[in-house]
Amino acid sequence: MFEDAKIKKSIVITLGLLSLFLLAKTLGEFQSYRFIGSSPSAQSFISVSGKGEVVAVPDIATFSFSVMEESLVVKTAQENAAEKMNAILKYLKVQGVVEKDVKTSGYSIYPRYEQARDPRCRGPKDDSFTQSLECVSVPYKGVRTLVGYVVSQTVSIKVRNLGDAGKLLSGIGELGATDVSGLSFDFDKRDELLREARDKAIRDAREEAARLAKALGVRLVRIISYNEGGGFPIYARAETFGIGGDTAVPKSLPEIPVGEGKIVSTVTITYEVK
Repeated sequence: MFEDAKIKKSIVITLGLLSLFLLAKTLGEFQSYRFIGSSPSAQSFISVSGKGEVVAVPDIATFSFSVMEESLVVKTAQENAAEKMNAILKYLKVQGVVEKDVKTSGYSIYPRYEQARDPRCRGPKDDSFTQSLECVSVPYKGVRTLVGYVVSQTVSIKVRNLGDAGKLLSGIGELGATDVSGLSFDFDKRDELLREARDKAIRDAREEAARLAKALGVRLVRIISYNEGGGFPIYARAETFGIGGDTAVPKSLPEIPVGEGKIVSTVTITYEVK
């Protein structure tokens, strides 16, 4: 009898708990009906952009050049190229270019071939030469002939004394340098200039955000996102110099004006507003 009463009591408690759970779930479902067809309050925000510029005179220059030698024997081409390159590097050292500012950016060895000529098509200096239609329109199906191995070494130079740029270009040309790239200018302490430009851009963006918030009658709450770009130098009056192909640098060069450049930074800041 006692056991039956205990079982009945357990059943009643269980049913009561189940009823409370179902009641709570039902009330929750009814409450959710209030949000059907309505949207929660959207977050309000504004985005502003800022720009900062720092104008300065470039204090370093960079250029690159190549040394090329050709021979039917690879070792001979390498030795001739090394001899010429060593003379140029010695000259640069004497002129005050430190070792850390000289870097090899490329080294290659490749064979050079020429297409064999049709023996029926003789050279223009030959009395029996005739520019026949066959020589002009039909390529001679001969074997390519190896004429030599080309060794090429390319070196990039950083010049810290810009007044020496023209002299260095002329000097390496006299020593056999070829394929001199365009002379470009930059800033040795670029990171410092970039930070200064970025600080200006951020101030510009914050001032614009304050003006816009005042005009809209809202209050700036917090920053939601931040993005930045720029940082590349833009030169207002920079001259460039370049020689391509197998042409060496001329022995006499005019003075190379540096001009001025500027670092430009742009930022975009998004604010939450109320």
